[in-house]
Amino acid sequence: MEPIRVVVRRGDVVEAVHRYHAVAVRDGKQLAAAGDPELATLLRSSAKPFQAFELVRSRDDLTETDIAIASASHRAEPAQIEAVRALLNKAGATEEDLECGPQEGRPPGRIYHNCSGKHAGMLAACAARGWPREGYRLPDHPIERAHLANVAAAAELDEDELPTAVDGCSVVTWGMTLERTARMFSNLERFDEGARIADVMRAHPQLIGGEGSVDTELMQRVPSLAAKGGAEGLLCIAGSNGLGVAIKAEDGTFRGLRPALAGFLEPLGFELDGFARVAVRNSRGDEVGEITRN
Repeated sequence: MEPIRVVVRRGDVVEAVHRYHAVAVRDGKQLAAAGDPELATLLRSSAKPFQAFELVRSRDDLTETDIAIASASHRAEPAQIEAVRALLNKAGATEEDLECGPQEGRPPGRIYHNCSGKHAGMLAACAARGWPREGYRLPDHPIERAHLANVAAAAELDEDELPTAVDGCSVVTWGMTLERTARMFSNLERFDEGARIADVMRAHPQLIGGEGSVDTELMQRVPSLAAKGGAEGLLCIAGSNGLGVAIKAEDGTFRGLRPALAGFLEPLGFELDGFARVAVRNSRGDEVGEITRN
């Protein structure tokens, strides 16, 4: 199986080529694949819906906005920052308790980190469970142990089968194959917490990513899907009918992801208007090329 090939043209010249690997799973069976389903990847921010399990289990005072922002990789839009502040307040915590650190290219302050909602959710879960606040990012902290158990259960793996690394926001992240990642997302709504989280993601796509985010735009176009992007060109999808999809850029770039998604999802019955071709524009806004499958 060949990967999905996406080309970047400026004028008539091919300026870059990106390759995407993808797999779709339903009921434990592979439906479709492109490239290598056994390609290893780290979940990174795609794990956030599963990292929100413990928050949903531990509290009965959560709003949909609380759950959405805990599952988000936000763009520091005003509504997103307001949601993080509200969840921190529910946790009895402040911005200084966030262990994500500041993020380059964002306004100063930890709350503007794109993972601050996840971290606020972790603090809120710790408060509800009576777990220590300090060091919640570390592998042996109770909430990180809970995250490991939840990810392993959804992926149908033993905990010791999951390689770990440190994510960009300082918490634990896990590695697995694309096929196993797709299976994990196909199982999302089989858990009560996962079903609630997926419903919230579909209801509030703007909070999950924001303006220009592929996951947000995908959910806006196909309301039956819950989508979450991760670093290095990873996007994962849970369908309301038990579909799980994982797609990953071999070179870690997101810019060809829309055409790659359109090509992979169309045979599965999803029409993605506006995804198959992305315009390349100069600094004046003039169209000078395109990004398409080839």
